[in-house]
Amino acid sequence: MNIRQNLFGQGPKAGRQQGGYAAPGGPPQPPPRDDTPMGGYQEDPRAQYGDPRGSYGAPQRGPAPPQNMPQRPAVGRAPQPMSPARRVQLRIAKVEDKTLANQYIFGNLSAVSPQDFPSSRDGSDLYILLNGMHVVTARPTQGFPPGCISLSDPQRTWCDVGMMDPIAAELYDPFSQGGHAYLGALDVDVGFASVKRITEAPYDQDVLADIFIKTFQNQVFAPGQRLLMDYKNIPLSFMVKTVQLVDLSLEKQSIAPPTVSRPESRGILTQHTPITFYKDAKSPIKLKGSSKRPAANSIIAPDFKFEDMGIGGLDTEFSAIFRRAFASRIFPPGLIEKLGIQHVKGILLYGPPGTGKTLIARQIGKMLNSREPKVINGPEVLNKYVGQSEENIRKLFADAEKEYKEKGDESGLHIIIFDELDAVCKQRGSGAGGGTGVGDSVVNQLLSKLDGVDQLNNILLIGMTNRMDMIDDALLRPGRLEVHMEISLPDEEGRAQILKIHTSKMRDNNVMDSDVNVPELAHLTKNFSGAEIGGLVKSASSFAFNRHVKVGTVAGVSDDIENMKVNRGDFMNALEEVKAAFGVSEEELETAMKHGILHFSPYIENILNQGALAVDYIKNAPEASLLSVLLHGPPGSGKTAMAAKIAKESEFPFIKLVSAENMIGFSEPSRIQYLQKVFTDAYKSPLNIVVIDNIERIIEWSNIGPRFFNSVAQALMVLISKEPPAGRRLLVIGTTSQRSIMSQLDLKQVFNRELAIPNIKDHQELGAALKASRVFDKDSDLTSSLNELRGITGTDEVGVGIKNVLTTVGQAKRDRDNFAGTFADMMAQQMAASN
Repeated sequence: MNIRQNLFGQGPKAGRQQGGYAAPGGPPQPPPRDDTPMGGYQEDPRAQYGDPRGSYGAPQRGPAPPQNMPQRPAVGRAPQPMSPARRVQLRIAKVEDKTLANQYIFGNLSAVSPQDFPSSRDGSDLYILLNGMHVVTARPTQGFPPGCISLSDPQRTWCDVGMMDPIAAELYDPFSQGGHAYLGALDVDVGFASVKRITEAPYDQDVLADIFIKTFQNQVFAPGQRLLMDYKNIPLSFMVKTVQLVDLSLEKQSIAPPTVSRPESRGILTQHTPITFYKDAKSPIKLKGSSKRPAANSIIAPDFKFEDMGIGGLDTEFSAIFRRAFASRIFPPGLIEKLGIQHVKGILLYGPPGTGKTLIARQIGKMLNSREPKVINGPEVLNKYVGQSEENIRKLFADAEKEYKEKGDESGLHIIIFDELDAVCKQRGSGAGGGTGVGDSVVNQLLSKLDGVDQLNNILLIGMTNRMDMIDDALLRPGRLEVHMEISLPDEEGRAQILKIHTSKMRDNNVMDSDVNVPELAHLTKNFSGAEIGGLVKSASSFAFNRHVKVGTVAGVSDDIENMKVNRGDFMNALEEVKAAFGVSEEELETAMKHGILHFSPYIENILNQGALAVDYIKNAPEASLLSVLLHGPPGSGKTAMAAKIAKESEFPFIKLVSAENMIGFSEPSRIQYLQKVFTDAYKSPLNIVVIDNIERIIEWSNIGPRFFNSVAQALMVLISKEPPAGRRLLVIGTTSQRSIMSQLDLKQVFNRELAIPNIKDHQELGAALKASRVFDKDSDLTSSLNELRGITGTDEVGVGIKNVLTTVGQAKRDRDNFAGTFADMMAQQMAASN
C-alpha cells in the first residue's frame, strides 16, 4: 500500500465521467438527512481499502500555497450559506483526482460537496465543526459526492473517527467564543511522516515557519491537531502542542496571554503568528535553532529580579553567574549556533563558610521558568556496594540524557546542584574513598558525563565547596566546571543589605526600635559572613527576650511582652557575643598588650609611626598589595606588644596572630598546613594583617645541632613573599629575638623592612617607664629606688627589656613595706642576668 493510501485511504468513488468529476450541469444529488445513516455512499464500502496504483502524485518542489490550489468553478449566483445550527450527517469519501487529493492532504483541507455546504460569498474556505469537537478547514468542491467529506489519516486520527463512522458536521463561527479568535503563538511538534522519506539535513526553523504560514494561513488550529505538509518532496508530520489566543482588535495586550493546551482552544493562524517547532521524540528529524526568536524553553522568567531572591551583598556575583552561565541560553539558538559555541556546563562556587553558597543554590530555582533543580550533597553519592556510587552519578544525568535524545537543542535545562563537592571529587590518586578507589571512579564518572564522548548541552552542574584546593584539577578545566565564582565575605554595602533582609520582619511588624542604625551595624560587623550576621540578629533578639523575663524566674514572661522591641543596646551586646570567624583576633591582641605601650624612649614613638606608615601604604597606595616588616630585638623588649599595637590600630577587618603556642604538639606537616590555612584565610578579606610571633620558635630552632624544621622555614619564606590575589592586600609583621639566625636561614631577606625594638638603655629611660606605669606614688620614692639601684650596680646602664621590668615591678609590689628597695634588688639581678 502506498503512502497516500495509508495516509488518506480510499473512500467511495464519486460518479466519474470521462472528464473527471460529474459535470456541474448534471442532476444534483439531494443532500443527506440527519436520519440517513448511509447517505452519500454509492459503492461497496470495501472499495475504500486500497488502490495499489495510488501515490503521492507528481513530486512537489515545495508546499503548494493556498492561492495555487484549484478554485471552485463559478456556478452562477452563489447560494446562501446554511445556518450554523443545521447539522449534516457525513461519511468519509475519497477525492479521486490524485493531484487534487495530494494538494488537499498537504494543505490540511477537507473536500465537501457544495450541496451540503455552499460556498461563501467571498469564495474563502469554510470552517466546519465535526462531532461538536474538532474544527477543520473545508473547501466546497464541485463533483464531490454529497453527504461525504474527505479526511486525511492525520485528520482522522485527530478527530478519532474511522472510515465507516458517521460524522455530524456544522458550520463553525470562530468568533462565537469571544474576540480571542486569533493565534498569538503556536507550539508545534514536527517529524518525518514516513520512515522511508527522511533526510539528514537539519531544518531551519525560521524557513520552516514561513512555509508553514504560507501554506496554512487563515486556517483554524487547536492543541492536539495533526496535519501534513510536503517540504522539498519530503512529507512532514505536525502536531499542535499549545496555543496562545489573542484579540487583534486590542491595540496592546494588558497582560501576556496564557499558553493553553485544551483541545477546545481554537484560533486562526495569521501571517504574524510566531511558531516554535519542537522535535518529535520518535522522529530522527534535525532542527536548526532560530536566529530570530529566543529559545522556546527560556529558562529565566522575564520578570525575574535579583532582589526578589532574598540574598544580599551578592549582586556582582549574581551578575557574573548570569553572564557566564545563563546569558547564552536566553538568546536565539540560531545565533549561538552561528557563534559555534556551547553553553557553560558547570559552575564552581567557592568561598568561606557561611557566605551564601548553598543559599544561592536554593534560590536559583526561582530564576528558572522550568523544572526544579536536583540538589544532592556530596556524601549522599557514596555507597558501600560496589559500583553503586558511580550509578548514583549516572542517575543524576539520566533525565537530561533522555530528553536530549528526544529534543536535541530544544531540550530544557537540567540543573544539578552538588553541595560539598570536595567530599567526593578529591584529587585522583590521593586515596580518597578509603583506599578502594571509589573516589577516583566517582570523579571519572562525573568527568565522562560532563564532557565525555556523548556530550550533553542541556545540563548545568553547580558545585559548591570551601576547599577548592582539594578538588581534582580535571574537573576545573573549561568544558566542565569552567566558571569559578568566589563567594567572598560581603563588603559594608553587602552587610547592610543582609542586615536589612534579616531585620525586614522586625521593621514591618514594628518590633525594632528606631535607635537601631543599620549602616552603623554594617560598619561594626567587619568580615562578618551572611550566616554570622544572621546569628547576630538572633543574639540581639535573645537579649531583647531576656529583658522581658520575670525577675526571679527562668521561663516566666513579663506582662509587657507586647511592647518588646529590639534596640541598639541589644545589637551592641550581641556584637560582644558573636565574633567573625575571619575577623580580628581581639583576645590574642589584648593579651599581647596587657601592660599597654610605655613610651619610655623616643624610639618607641618612632617605631609606632613607622608601623602606621606601613599600614597606610597597604591601605591606600594604588600599587600596594603586599608588605612585610620584621621587628627584631632582645627577648622581653616588647616586640609582640608593638606588633599587636600596630595591627590593632590599623582597624583592618582581618588580623591574625600566629605564635608557637598555637602549634604545640604539631608535626612538621601539620605546622605547614596550619600556616597555609592562616594565609588562605587572609586572602578572603580585602585588608589583612598576619602577625607571625617568635619565628624561631615556630620553626623550632635549637642551638644544639643546630636543628630546626627546614620545610616549615621554607613554607614561611614562600607564604610571606607570595602575592595575594587581585583585590586583596596583606601586611605581614614578623617578630624574632634571633636576627642572626634569620640571616643564616635566609628568612630575613623575605621581609621588606626591619624595625629594631630596643631594651631600656639607662636610668633615664627606666625612670620614664616606671613613671608611665605609675607604680610609685611619689617621685621621691622613684628617685630613691633608682639611687639604690645605682648604688648596687655602680652604673646607669640598664639593658633590660620592658617586659622584664614590668614583671619585676609586679613581683616587687608584693613587698608593701619596702617596695623601692625590693625593686632595686630585683632589677640588679635582672641586669646581671642580661649581661
